[in-house]
Amino acid sequence: MAARQSVFLLAARAIARGLNADTSDYTGPHLPCSCGAPARYAGRRIKRFQTALGPLELERAYYHCPHCQHGFCPRDRSLGVENTSLSPALSRMIAAVGALVSFQEGSELLRELAGVSVDAKQVERVAEQLGQEVADDERTNLDPMTNEDLPRTLYLGLDGTGIPMRRSELLGRAGKQPDGSSKTREVKLATVWSAESCDAEGVPFRDVGSVTYSAAIESAASTTADRSEFTERVLRETTRRRFGQASRTVVIGDGAPWIWNIAQELFPAAVPIVDRFHAKEHLSTVAKAIYGATNPRAAEWAKRRHAELDDGRLDALLQALRRHAPSCEEARKCSGYIQNNRARMQYPDFRKQKLCTSSGVVEAGCKVVVGTRLKRAGMHWTEYGSNAIIALRACRLSGRFQDFWERRSRRTAA
Repeated sequence: MAARQSVFLLAARAIARGLNADTSDYTGPHLPCSCGAPARYAGRRIKRFQTALGPLELERAYYHCPHCQHGFCPRDRSLGVENTSLSPALSRMIAAVGALVSFQEGSELLRELAGVSVDAKQVERVAEQLGQEVADDERTNLDPMTNEDLPRTLYLGLDGTGIPMRRSELLGRAGKQPDGSSKTREVKLATVWSAESCDAEGVPFRDVGSVTYSAAIESAASTTADRSEFTERVLRETTRRRFGQASRTVVIGDGAPWIWNIAQELFPAAVPIVDRFHAKEHLSTVAKAIYGATNPRAAEWAKRRHAELDDGRLDALLQALRRHAPSCEEARKCSGYIQNNRARMQYPDFRKQKLCTSSGVVEAGCKVVVGTRLKRAGMHWTEYGSNAIIALRACRLSGRFQDFWERRSRRTAA
């Protein structure tokens, strides 16, 4: 480690000498300021930067505007260090660790693996700032991810999961606490994938590398004039994945009305499927409510209902639920749930078409994109901070981080 640090310091000094010997960033006595007035050359200024190689001092041409009293260094923009003391490479490293682990763990990883000292608070600031840049980029970049042939079938999964928030973020929000308050906000996630391969039993499974994610704390409530924030997010993600161009499209989710409202609004021709395992969970809950959690009859009753669901015998399933509906609230709720979603529960037909009937990919996305990073003990988020880190994680897990960084570098140097 000591030898590596010595080599890094030598490299940093060599880079600094080369840059400082180059005075081409001086382009004349005046340059236009962003305010529109001419800024005059005021000599060369030294600034200390922190880089992946260690500290580095640069001399840059400095221009000052007497009109707005602001100054700038043209070289800072060309090097991607305008308004920061961190090199682009170090900023990218901070974004990587901030997306993967807690800010404190990220600080420790940078020190142990890269020999760079960045405190946890700075990791937080930089990671959230870059996450916000990723979120802004996501709203404007709709280019398709690949020019490869589209798979025959593309799936869209929608789901939500709660994350712990600071008290200041929850004021006035209704929740599930005994006093009616809330401790969490819901992150809504959209994921797109393909599943062209099948296992030995003919059950399709997701294609490796085909999954992408987009998520945020956003409303799914639309008005008559405008789409909701999350509906717009779903539209952007499906545009990038050319979802609407696939010969067959499928939307998978649980029974939440907002999921099917979005599906109907954006993709009315897609095959809608309620997650089969989610439906079975409802039936198991009813069985426990009727017979008790430890009674063997509960498991037997649930097994029969699961078989009816798998076989498409929904009339028999509804009849069994209605027998218990007068005395069991859970049975009444489940009966309505099955009735409202029966067109999305034609599982024998879906199996014949070799379609996925499980939302495991999107539920795993909720855990991987959101839960693993943002639902750890002691964490409480702001909306700004959580959306920034979620954007970073979704970008990296979707294989888009390099593309984002290249676009960012071009914008910075422009």
